[in-house]
Amino acid sequence: MADSDMQYDESEAIKFIRNYMPADISERYSDDEILNILDMIWDYYEDNGYLDIPSGDDADDASPDLEKLTGYIGKMLAKDKLAVVDTADVHYIVEGELAYEKSIGMED
Repeated sequence: MADSDMQYDESEAIKFIRNYMPADISERYSDDEILNILDMIWDYYEDNGYLDIPSGDDADDASPDLEKLTGYIGKMLAKDKLAVVDTADVHYIVEGELAYEKSIGMED
C-alpha cells in the first residue's frame, strides 16, 4: 500500500519515470528534458483545476484524461523551439508521472 505521507519529489519522479520507460527511450533524454515535461504536466493540472482539492463525489473525477494531457504536452512541445522530446515518446513520460503519483498516494 502506498504511504500517504510521502511528498512529491521531482528527483524521485524522474528516477521513477526513467525506470518506467523503455531503456532505449530513457537514454534519449536528459533529466532537464524530462523535468520540462513534468512542468508542462503540472501547468496542465493547474489550468484544468486538478490541483484544486476535490469535495465529496468530485473526488472520483479528479484524474486527468491521458489523451487530453498528452495532446496538451504535444502542443506545448511544438511551441518550445528548444524542446527535443519526440512527441511519440511523451506518453511514456506522462504515464510514468501518473504511476509515480499513484505510488506515493497522490492519486487513489
